[in-house]
Amino acid sequence: MEDNAIIELYWQRSQNAISETAAKYGGRLNSLSMNILHSREDAEECVNDTYHAAWNTLPPQRPGFFFAYLAKLTRNFSFSRYDYYHAKKRGATVVELSSELENCIPAPNDLEQKIESKEIGRIVSEFLHSQSPEMRRVFVRRYWYLDSIQTISEAYGISESKVKSMLFRMRGKLREHFEKEEVEL
Repeated sequence: MEDNAIIELYWQRSQNAISETAAKYGGRLNSLSMNILHSREDAEECVNDTYHAAWNTLPPQRPGFFFAYLAKLTRNFSFSRYDYYHAKKRGATVVELSSELENCIPAPNDLEQKIESKEIGRIVSEFLHSQSPEMRRVFVRRYWYLDSIQTISEAYGISESKVKSMLFRMRGKLREHFEKEEVEL
């Protein structure tokens, strides 16, 4: 079923909206949550929370890209659950990904930087649109979906070393892009 038809089911308050959403995107949403939580039960609960949130927000919202809307909800629920479980410690996966990008993207340490976060998002989007589709897909799979190097390598049929070098080069280019935009790192 097409996304617009599924969204229309939400607007009609049809119970089929959730089952159609689960049929089309459930696997991808579970995978995303699993990459963050590494727990099948917690991932399933976060995906169910996503369906509930979609039910409560559609209407009035009508997202242009339905999967991105659902993925953002799933990420937020998953990271909230992750933060709850790891309040006093940081997990290796999040630390690894944070350290990969720490020299490229400024951390929102104070109020002024938090206000500028939309500008940072715009700059990152602009940067990604300037990259080749392959580079963009690899970057998004790694830093948005939190896929492992091995998973990305298998998904695109390229070696792990090529994935690592692509990400390394893109982080360098992203840093240069921020410097060109005069964002302090």
